[in-house]
Amino acid sequence: MLVVGCKSANQATSSQLASSEATTVPGLIPAGGPLAAPKSSAQVGLPAAATLAGVPADNPQSTDKAALGEKLFFDGRLSLDGTVACSTCHDPARAFTDGRSVSIGIKGRFGQRNAPTILNALYNKALFWDGRAVTLEDQTAFPIQNPSEMGQPNLDAAAAAIAEDREYQQAFQKAFGRLPNGPDLARAIASYERTQFSFASPFDSFIAGNKDAISDSAKRGWELFVAKARCNTCHALTDTRRDPTFFIDQQFHNTGVGIVQHNVVALACSARARLNSGDRIAVDQAAIQSELSALGSFLVTKQQADIATFKTPNLRNVLITGPYFHDGSVRTLWDVVDHYNKGGAVNPWLDRDIQPLALSETEIDDVVAFLASLTSAQYREQGVKELARQREIARTSRPLRDTARAFGPKPTQPNPALACAPER
Repeated sequence: MLVVGCKSANQATSSQLASSEATTVPGLIPAGGPLAAPKSSAQVGLPAAATLAGVPADNPQSTDKAALGEKLFFDGRLSLDGTVACSTCHDPARAFTDGRSVSIGIKGRFGQRNAPTILNALYNKALFWDGRAVTLEDQTAFPIQNPSEMGQPNLDAAAAAIAEDREYQQAFQKAFGRLPNGPDLARAIASYERTQFSFASPFDSFIAGNKDAISDSAKRGWELFVAKARCNTCHALTDTRRDPTFFIDQQFHNTGVGIVQHNVVALACSARARLNSGDRIAVDQAAIQSELSALGSFLVTKQQADIATFKTPNLRNVLITGPYFHDGSVRTLWDVVDHYNKGGAVNPWLDRDIQPLALSETEIDDVVAFLASLTSAQYREQGVKELARQREIARTSRPLRDTARAFGPKPTQPNPALACAPER
């Protein structure tokens, strides 16, 4: 595979370094604790039928399997040098994210993507920002084998690293009836991740009938979300069908995030000619280790319409899972709304539903208040602090605000063109 414009795996931008320095020190693996425990299904707003449907027939849930998966999730021995665990990028204290713009793997290697939360991941029909995995079992295997993440040559090597541990031998026998091995390791971690559903937010209580559960500002923000702010076009809602459960449409969209920093035509031509999309390991390495990451789901489909499209994220707990977007390039929810208010970043493949919104400053505040109301009960205190932190930043720094564009007409869309020279 030809890597175009690739930075060294150890090279980081100043913004990435600033983000990482504000969080945990690389090499220190976050521990478990109460926030890591499997969640109760008795949560206001939890969709019982969809939760059961999220469990595949070939990997049924069991308490023993989930307990084994939880133990593995926090074990650095699954990485090549013992310094990185699943929890390094998915810390339960940070709502199973890492607080960084992009994640850091073994030997301090920076990736290209922001770590999404695993909370409610069992409801996703595709995993990763580009959809290169379709099950949690598949998703588990990729970071273990990626040289910029956990660095193992394969799943069996990861299993071999803990195979002589008597506790693990007993736990695998109890959960699967056999000794540690790669496929069962992935099944156990996936089973644990399926216990991480997160609802019971103030907004869920509001929808359930408690009209005092959220502020008047958040109520106005909810109305804006499904109407003037057009958030519903990507987050699975319509003006007449307000399903407040998932806030995802299971689709991929180009919203212009980061696209002006990359020559996506050159990248797309390179990927089309030299990257075999059927080789998912190669796709994974391109997404994490090279500038080809900017192509999003095009790496998987090779379809021109998919250039720089990324999966719609679930908005639950969005307040405490920043920084935002696939590249972690945005610091606050005010910046997120500013990006959409001005109509994104114009490019030939911009999603047709992205347009200037003409939201006033008060309306932007209301949308943020609504998004904050999606914070689950176990993260309430953290959410209060994070909202205050972001509000303070937004008072003095709004780099994406463009009032003229927000209140202007929709710009003319450039014609898409991908004329790649034939491979020699």
